[in-house]
Amino acid sequence: MGQQKYKIYINGTPLFLTSTSGAKELGVQAGKTTYVAPYPGKKKMLKQYVDLLEKNREIKTVVLYSEKVEDLWADFQACFTVLEAAGGLVRNKNNELLVFYRRGSWDMPKGKIDPGETPEQAAIREVQEETGLSQLTLGPFLVHTFHTYRQKNDRILKKTWWYRMVAEDTGVVPQTEEDIEEIRWVNPASWLQGDPVVYPNIREVILRGMAE
Repeated sequence: MGQQKYKIYINGTPLFLTSTSGAKELGVQAGKTTYVAPYPGKKKMLKQYVDLLEKNREIKTVVLYSEKVEDLWADFQACFTVLEAAGGLVRNKNNELLVFYRRGSWDMPKGKIDPGETPEQAAIREVQEETGLSQLTLGPFLVHTFHTYRQKNDRILKKTWWYRMVAEDTGVVPQTEEDIEEIRWVNPASWLQGDPVVYPNIREVILRGMAE
């Protein structure tokens, strides 16, 4: 049985691919800044919505629905080069969360899965490389996130595997070649209340981790 819903961030805006019942559950009403529409099976329509979201930051949400959700998802992926990455929601023994500041936003460690690697192996490696942490315990899989970006003339759809991790040590070294400027251990609830600049998919991973 396939998923009922896919959520992809395009230029920071969520696009949902779902079933008719899934669209009703979302409760999004069509309006000037929200779009809700059936998918007629034409990839051209998907590309038009992607173009719209890449160019217009005023759009709040797009919901496209079909009874064949997996066919819709396959058509959407066909509009992109799909890359897979993995990362970690890392906590220490004080239950503090590791976050770092890079390129104007707060983020968490993640990176591309190399050939021959499992998502779990890539997640551990990326956390170690970007933070300098060495003593890590891999926990359970948490969630997938999806977002898109442009790489020259190519459209990329990145699927990221997120895992819980526990750090035995807390000494960190930012990977400056990856533009990481600062690393912090924070109380996630109080930190988010301060409304830091965080990518929306990263915020969702943190909230998911707090809820489980």
